[in-house]
Amino acid sequence: THDMGVVAEMADRVIIMRHGRMVEEGKTADIFARPQAGYTRELLAAVPRIGSGIGRQESRSAETATPANVADVKDLHVRFDLHGGFFGRVTRCVHAVEGVSFSIAPNETLALVGESGCGKSTTAKALAGLVPYSGDIAIGGRNLSGLGRDERKAVRRDVQMIFQDPYASLDPRMRVGDLVAEPLLIHGIASKEERSERVAALFERVGLSADQMELYPHEFSGGQRQRVCIARALALRPKLIIADESVSALDVSVQARVLDLLKELQREFGVAYLFISHDMAVVENISDRVAVMYLGQIVEMGTRDQVFSNPRHPYTRRLIEAVPVPDPAQRRSRFARLDQEIPSATRRIGEAPLKLALRDVGNGHLVAAEG
Repeated sequence: THDMGVVAEMADRVIIMRHGRMVEEGKTADIFARPQAGYTRELLAAVPRIGSGIGRQESRSAETATPANVADVKDLHVRFDLHGGFFGRVTRCVHAVEGVSFSIAPNETLALVGESGCGKSTTAKALAGLVPYSGDIAIGGRNLSGLGRDERKAVRRDVQMIFQDPYASLDPRMRVGDLVAEPLLIHGIASKEERSERVAALFERVGLSADQMELYPHEFSGGQRQRVCIARALALRPKLIIADESVSALDVSVQARVLDLLKELQREFGVAYLFISHDMAVVENISDRVAVMYLGQIVEMGTRDQVFSNPRHPYTRRLIEAVPVPDPAQRRSRFARLDQEIPSATRRIGEAPLKLALRDVGNGHLVAAEG
């Protein structure tokens, strides 16, 4: 594993490896308390910790997200029909997203968190135009549902996506320079020479070399491939980048560097992020605001400090409690443990789920009623 929190909680002894060689071995408590190898110290220093204060100095208040939002989502629904019986009729429906509403301001990071199957990735795909939906999605003040094909394509330039698996999201038959230039080609932006210059500049900006533009995806490490994906997402100079579990597959040291890069790019370009993750420690590190999803609905939303310092919904508290602590001397005992799986979001036709009402408990901190 590369999850040092899991190591601290599960392991009796630890072997640290790098480049095929063992660099350190010992009892778990000794490794965490007195790491000897430089690489071990680097790994432990890179581990995100809840409450460590390594994120931004102060998160934005909810009031700053009102004027000139990059994205406004209102009453978003995404449902998938399930067919059954001899005639293949629609008998059941997966209620993936149910009545979700939120906004994202320029230069802001909204984190969407929850367990697998809660609907966070489906919400992102609806925002990126990858799945059909009902409700209202406005990008830069323009509602997508009222636009023609050409207008919609122009607006879609402002929303780009970084996927979880950088290797699967890059065509293995194309050179990475061509992959980064492809969005520019699709939208007819710049000449061939100008595209090449812009791509070279993007490579340099994300920490790669322009000399690597002629290489193929398999010739890069996982962290380097994700940097290629980030460069591709930046090519059209979007207003919003959706990062869907974009660092979950990376080792902790690489993960920390990619997160630092995302924050640097945000300061430089003013881009907003919709950051999707199940890792609450990573979310605390990068987010300004946090929305917690459960069974397709938002159960709590507020600033980073509101959600992590004063979680009001039981599900939010359990998510935070479930984060393994990267310290063998500490035990997770603050909140009651999750004792069951999330119920199914599949329902019979005509059977609608209960709509959760969010109430403001102070300063824009929204919480759904318990139960």
